[in-house]
Amino acid sequence: VGCFECCIKCLGGVPYASLVATILCFIGVALFCGCGHVALTGTLTMLENHFSRVSSDHATLTMVIQIFQYIIYGIGSFFFVYAIILLAEGFYTTSAIKKELQSDFKTTVCGRCITAFFMFLTYILFLAFLAIFGFTAIPVFLFFNMWNTCAAMKSPDANITSPDSICVDVRQYGVIPYNATPGKACGATLGEICNTSEFYLSYHLYIVALAGAGATIIANVPLKISAVSFSESHKK
Repeated sequence: VGCFECCIKCLGGVPYASLVATILCFIGVALFCGCGHVALTGTLTMLENHFSRVSSDHATLTMVIQIFQYIIYGIGSFFFVYAIILLAEGFYTTSAIKKELQSDFKTTVCGRCITAFFMFLTYILFLAFLAIFGFTAIPVFLFFNMWNTCAAMKSPDANITSPDSICVDVRQYGVIPYNATPGKACGATLGEICNTSEFYLSYHLYIVALAGAGATIIANVPLKISAVSFSESHKK
């Protein structure tokens, strides 16, 4: 009976909301960082092979992609440490454990400052991933349009008299400059591009990265509660 009561007491002290949020955050960040990194590399390879064969034309794009890849490394590392800190403090500051270990709480100025800091930081992270979610939706939209164009060309119901007149020009999206060669793909060439592994893999990885960013946004809601729990440990 004593062991059973101990297990029940331990289970009662588990911050389940924080635990689920942390797991969801890890999964979301891992999907976004891993898939986003590979998708960016595949996108650059596809542009170099089919839309911009002169390296100087896409030098700026290459630099931007490399910067984003380094940012992805930083996002993954930061969220891993931050979520672990909030989860560890969440285990300590659940109501069941607080009642047993600490019977008297007095709010201090330090506690208020820490509360404000972690709440502010969590809200900033929430807004940042909202922006990341919107930004990740852009390549998904571009690849989706290209995918639909290729599917329409292959459809037996499509009555296309001149397939070569159907083109996808990536220059109009500002991805590469207007003087890039060839800058666009038409007809059979466009169909071949849609069948390449770079396009197929990058398109689906962007979708998974978008889902990962969305999962991280959802996980940030319970993490706000964990941020408050973190500050509670500094109230004595």
